[in-house]
Amino acid sequence: MSSMRLDEAQIPKEVLNVVKTLKNKGFKAYIVGGCVRDMLLGRKPKDWDVTTSATPEEIQASFENTFYTNEFGTVGVVTDEAEDPTVKVIEATPFRLEGEYSDARRPDTVIFSTNIEDDLKRRDFTINALAYDPEDGDLLDLYNGIKDMHDGVLRAVGEPQERFNEDALRILRAIRIAAELGFAIDPKTKEAMQASEAQLGKISKERIRDEFVRIVNSPKPMAALVLAHELGVLKYIVPELEDGMGVEQNQAHSYDVFEHNVRALQHAADKDWNFTVRLAALLHDIGKPKSRRWSDDKHDWTFHGHDVVGAKIAKKALENLKFPREIIDTVTTLVRWHMFFSDPDKITLSAVRRIIVNVGRDHINELMELRICDRIGTGRPKEQPFRLRKYQSMIEQALRDPISVSMLKIDGKGIIEATGEKPGPRLGWMLHALLEEVLDDPDKNTFDYLSAGVKKLSQLSDSELEKLGKEGKGKKEEVEEEEIKNLRKKYFVE
Repeated sequence: MSSMRLDEAQIPKEVLNVVKTLKNKGFKAYIVGGCVRDMLLGRKPKDWDVTTSATPEEIQASFENTFYTNEFGTVGVVTDEAEDPTVKVIEATPFRLEGEYSDARRPDTVIFSTNIEDDLKRRDFTINALAYDPEDGDLLDLYNGIKDMHDGVLRAVGEPQERFNEDALRILRAIRIAAELGFAIDPKTKEAMQASEAQLGKISKERIRDEFVRIVNSPKPMAALVLAHELGVLKYIVPELEDGMGVEQNQAHSYDVFEHNVRALQHAADKDWNFTVRLAALLHDIGKPKSRRWSDDKHDWTFHGHDVVGAKIAKKALENLKFPREIIDTVTTLVRWHMFFSDPDKITLSAVRRIIVNVGRDHINELMELRICDRIGTGRPKEQPFRLRKYQSMIEQALRDPISVSMLKIDGKGIIEATGEKPGPRLGWMLHALLEEVLDDPDKNTFDYLSAGVKKLSQLSDSELEKLGKEGKGKKEEVEEEEIKNLRKKYFVE
């Protein structure tokens, strides 16, 4: 037992309440696992787990709102009033012993215990086999996890081979944690990981997907995926990525296809871009190995159609991992269109609009982020050269609401009803005359004001009304020109 104390201020009151409630009922209770590790490392825990001598039924009887739907004894304690999403549900699990793992996924039997030592010895890694009692200030560290944290080592609890035979997903978890923390993997633990890698074939695609998602969302996904390849386990996640190993590219690239893809992903992580962009960055050139051809004319490799090929491969890989349809569709669309033409001297606004249609208004900015990741992944230092800034300005121009009479709170039908005018050019002249007023003073864009205005305009002759309409068109063009000028300034592409 360590005398080291953790700052109770780090622990949400909802978590403290679960521990105190159980202890007040006469049970032992500890905060346990990764949340204790993260606090010791000065990191904010992403979730909170409590372990206790209480049985599942006793846990449920201690709290008003709980759910219990698993075979391992874990009870979800719901804290409805919690503002922090990490403590909306706090998992409380009885101390337990586990039997054999005949399928390398789950224990054949689970026996509840009254000893915390029984619970800690079944944990995966020493840095996760830590339990803390916030009331007594006691930190249990039976396997020298604190020393391993100081040394920067990830080590399995007890006999490594047994830990990975129990649950092969721990292999991927070890890779992720080691990469996230920048820790080295203990040689004996690494040896057991390699010896057990075939057991990952028994793990459900959903569980592998969930760990893969955590890797991609981590701060250092590149290190994790490179390590996964070195240990021979990347083939259980997205085997097609390994097809890019050693596949040289053309002179615009400094790295082979595999390294280019993982570097593109790492840039998305460095920028803290969303999961969709990260996943698309990792998969964007996955079609290059199958589309690579040598060009005698260019004396270089070409990859024509790799975006189309890549979208098909990405779709199959994501379906294999049981990703939701929305993620599959968005990522494959981004992969398909990541090679959009962006030469500012040749691109037209209509071409930009077509790209927006292809990927959708909601995803066009993700496509631009992907393009930046692609560029950085080649080894080029500059994130946004002139052409990408110019293209971004054109996207905003294409997305912005056009300055037109459709902005007005009255239309031709409203004018006819208010004035008795007949359909014809006079309606257009009136609308443009009203637009000029609204551009000068947007507060005038109300139905009541415009209705009164058209009644006055309807008294004018055709020539007078046409003159006002042309002045309104001139004002529209002037305002549009100024808006686009300001937009160009925003991206330094005047």
